[in-house]
Amino acid sequence: MIKSEEEIAAEEAAREAAGGAYVSEYKSEREEAREAAREEMGESLAEGEVKKVRFNPDRHIMIDEAKALKKGVKLGEELTFPLETKEDYGRIAAQTAKQVILQRIREAERDSIYDEFSGKEGEIVSGIVQRVEGRLVFLDLVRAIGLLPPDEQVRGERYRIGERIKTLLLTVDKSQRGPNIYLSRSHPKFVAKLFEMEVPEIASGVVEIKNIAREAGSRTKIAVSSHEDNIDPVGSCVGQKGVRVSTVISELGGEKIDIIQFNDNAEKYISSSLSPAKILEVDIDEERKHAKVTVAEDQLSLAIGKGGQNVRLAAKLTGYKIDIRSRGGEVVAEATTEGDVSGDGIAAE
Repeated sequence: MIKSEEEIAAEEAAREAAGGAYVSEYKSEREEAREAAREEMGESLAEGEVKKVRFNPDRHIMIDEAKALKKGVKLGEELTFPLETKEDYGRIAAQTAKQVILQRIREAERDSIYDEFSGKEGEIVSGIVQRVEGRLVFLDLVRAIGLLPPDEQVRGERYRIGERIKTLLLTVDKSQRGPNIYLSRSHPKFVAKLFEMEVPEIASGVVEIKNIAREAGSRTKIAVSSHEDNIDPVGSCVGQKGVRVSTVISELGGEKIDIIQFNDNAEKYISSSLSPAKILEVDIDEERKHAKVTVAEDQLSLAIGKGGQNVRLAAKLTGYKIDIRSRGGEVVAEATTEGDVSGDGIAAE
C-alpha cells in the first residue's frame, strides 16, 4: 500500500511520542566522579575557575546557544526541556503505533517463555492434559503448552483431559509462533529423575545412578552405586518397606523395576543384571565385550525372561553381548547391546 507523506510523518511522530523522552544536557559522568573525589579530599574549584571538559555534542551546548534558550544561564549549569508533543494523530498512525507496541510485547513474552523452559531441559515438569488430538497429547504447563508425541508415550497409558501428569522435558525449540516444548514419559532419564525426587541420597549425590535400561510400560533395570561405604545404594532406592520404589512404580503405572548394585567387576555386574536368576558361571571376553553365562536348567527361563526381556535388558544395562548357556554348554539365548535377542529358549511374549 502506498502511503502519503502526511501518513508517513504521522507514523514517525507516533513512534517518537511512544517513547515519551526528554532531551537533557548532563555533565560528563567522569567529570562528576572526579569532582566528587576532589570534594572528598577537601579540594574544590577556586572562585571563578572554569572546569575544563571535552565537548560532547550529545551532552553539551555552547554558551551562546544556551543563552538563547535561557537568560542568565551560567557555565556548567544543566538545562532540561521537554520534546514537543502532539495530541492529535491520525487513525492510521495510532493503529501502527499500537501494532508495533503489541508486537514487541509478544516477542518479549516468547523470549521469556523460551528462556524459562530451555533451562529446564532434562528435568521433570508437571502439567494438566489440555486436549488429545489423535495420538498427540497437549499439556498445559501454565505459561506454555507442551507436546507429548506418540513415540514418547508409554504403551498402554491413557490420558484424560484435566488429568495432572509428570513428564520429562526433552527439548525446547524456537519458532515464530513461540517455543515448541517436547515432553516424554518413555525416556529412561524419566525414571532416573523420578528416583532423584524420591531418594534424597541420589539428589545429594551420595548415591549415583550408573546405568538404566528400560522398556517403557513393562520393565526397567537400574544400576546404582554409593560414594560412601556406609550407604547401601539399593536399600536407599527401595526405601523402608519399599515405600520409595513403590512411589516410582505407581507414577509409571505399575512398571516393574529391578534395582541392582553396580560393580566394576564385570562378572559380578553381569550376574546381578540377570536377577532374579541365579548364575553358575560367567566367562568374559573383554576385547569383544562378550559374556557367556552358564545357568542351571531350572533358572533358564528366569535368566532369559518372557520374550527374552530379562537378558535383553541386562545386555543393554551392562554393555556386553550376553549368551545364556545350559550346563551342557548349549546356547539357548543371545542378546546384543542394541536390544536384539534370539535363541531356542525364548518364550513368546
